[in-house]
Amino acid sequence: MQALIKRWIISGLLLITQVANATPESRFNMPRGVTPISNAIYDLHMAIFWICVAIGVIVFSVMIYSLINHRKSLGVKPATFHESVKVEILWAIVPFFILVVMAIPATRVLIHMEDTKQADVTIKVTGYQWKWQYEYLDEGISFYSSLATPIEEIHNKAKKNEHYLLDVDHEMVVPVGKKVRLLVTANDVIHSWWVPQLGIKRDAIPGFIHESWMRISKAGVYRGQCAELCGINHGYMPIVVRAVSEKDYEAWVKKERDDITAAEALATKTFSAKELMEKGKSVYENVCAVCHQINGLGILPVYPAIKGSSVSVGKPHSRHIDIILHGRNAMPAFGAQLNDFEIAAVVTYERNAFDNNTGDVIQPSEVKARRNVKPNVNQKTAKKKPINHHHHHHAS
Repeated sequence: MQALIKRWIISGLLLITQVANATPESRFNMPRGVTPISNAIYDLHMAIFWICVAIGVIVFSVMIYSLINHRKSLGVKPATFHESVKVEILWAIVPFFILVVMAIPATRVLIHMEDTKQADVTIKVTGYQWKWQYEYLDEGISFYSSLATPIEEIHNKAKKNEHYLLDVDHEMVVPVGKKVRLLVTANDVIHSWWVPQLGIKRDAIPGFIHESWMRISKAGVYRGQCAELCGINHGYMPIVVRAVSEKDYEAWVKKERDDITAAEALATKTFSAKELMEKGKSVYENVCAVCHQINGLGILPVYPAIKGSSVSVGKPHSRHIDIILHGRNAMPAFGAQLNDFEIAAVVTYERNAFDNNTGDVIQPSEVKARRNVKPNVNQKTAKKKPINHHHHHHAS
């Protein structure tokens, strides 16, 4: 019996050692990460782990020894004392001392995590249902990052790729070796910006800004997710951070600025119905289809259908534009998320797909003209009996 128990103890200690020495890639341990914060968290985690291991070994060794050597079958008689003031003082002082030993390095790590001074890049991160907005405050760049996993994979109509539900259409790009300050908030409900390898998990709460920072030591792509249950599509708002060299970062900043200028120029162009339908189909599938379905039938009663909707087939089509621009009821506003060309394209697509066949062709100039007009979403349409109101929800 004693030999068996000893073998159990030795096996347990070997398992503890394997877990403690597990590599960052191992499923038995947390990742060390690629930032000062993630390294500090990992080192603190391991220090606390070994303190707990030492306590466990001492406590369970005493317990197991007592169970083996003070068994009734050996004729051992139990002690008759009722209490010991010395022991009670000891088990109050020793745990207090251990907690102090733990608290000192933990406090240092917390102070280190909150030190956002002297940042080279400042990015405001805003959580939405269900996507992220990144605003580079010093560079004048702002964009939305949404799920890029094809809808066919989500519906099990295609093979899932390596990064299923962890791909986005627009990555956050940061320079390697530079201190990046993050200002994290939300626009609607509580979200949580979490990237394990960066050692960052910051709650995004409407009306509040929480700060964090990172200095990535190694170029690469680092993925995370929203870690707060934030609604029906909570699992569809991944995070992708790409760390690049300073030279590549400067080139990316220039490209982003050029893209913004090009998007603004689209408002002055006229597009064919074919061009608008192709672009509109892409926008619809990436932004609208999860709620309103790829076939436009919606998910009643929560997400109304696009097919036959009084908004999608009714007149004037400015009402359709206004609802997408400014939102309505549970429908969020997409005016800041989609440019004039994208909105014109998706309105054109919705008014002609799903057998709606209105023949309407909406140009970006019409969308631009409606941006500063107070919406009148209750305006009557040409249909005598409305079928459904249009609520355009974001897919990711």
